[in-house]
Amino acid sequence: MTIDGVARVAEADLQTVPETVVRVEGVQRIYRVGGSAVHALKGVNLEVTRGTMVALMGRSGSGKTTLLNLLGGLDMPDGGDIWLAGEHINHMSDDAVTKFRRMRVGFVFQSFALLPVLSAFENVELPMHIAAVSRRDRQKRARELLEMVGLTKRMHHRPFELSGGEQQRVAIARALANRPAILLADEPTGELDSVNGLAILRLFHNIAQEGGVTVILATHDATAAEVADVTFDLVDGVLTRREKTVA
Repeated sequence: MTIDGVARVAEADLQTVPETVVRVEGVQRIYRVGGSAVHALKGVNLEVTRGTMVALMGRSGSGKTTLLNLLGGLDMPDGGDIWLAGEHINHMSDDAVTKFRRMRVGFVFQSFALLPVLSAFENVELPMHIAAVSRRDRQKRARELLEMVGLTKRMHHRPFELSGGEQQRVAIARALANRPAILLADEPTGELDSVNGLAILRLFHNIAQEGGVTVILATHDATAAEVADVTFDLVDGVLTRREKTVA
């Protein structure tokens, strides 16, 4: 598919989305373990503009997944504030957050999380079915998304018939089904070899740059820092921006 095609298919529904898509101010997350307090996030501040690909780098236990869960509305902070696509999500009801997440946020996981009994096409269709999109429209979009990720000839295969790289492409297509403003990916190349991993990172960058989707991924993959527009290091719950080196 051409770059114009990627832009057309991957583009977010941005009519009501401000230029600053993610704004995090003084966010803290504290877990209670055996009577002790573990500070997973310590006053995190973050701003991400529309169409930016961000890499969150850090060791296991550094707080990357915790931060992604907060950005996706899967968890709430113990302190601080989070705005996503102009919505102050930690002041919303549980039902409102669920609806917001379904339409505004896409998720991609290390383990792909595809339903094994469904084909690639049916996996991509599923979020649109839940969102009550008409059969004609969801089938059209599912075909376009699978074409965008290079799986036109594999769309009727089930996950066990696909390689790891192909499964992750299906997962990305599914995450884009409802035209989210934000795409969150947790270790998306963790199950892939270096060649497929790089291809997935470049696909994320194209989706951000050409489609206007804000992509935030948590990863150990050092290559992500080379592909991403902005890289942050998360160490013991403290987030710092990494300056790009100029060759």
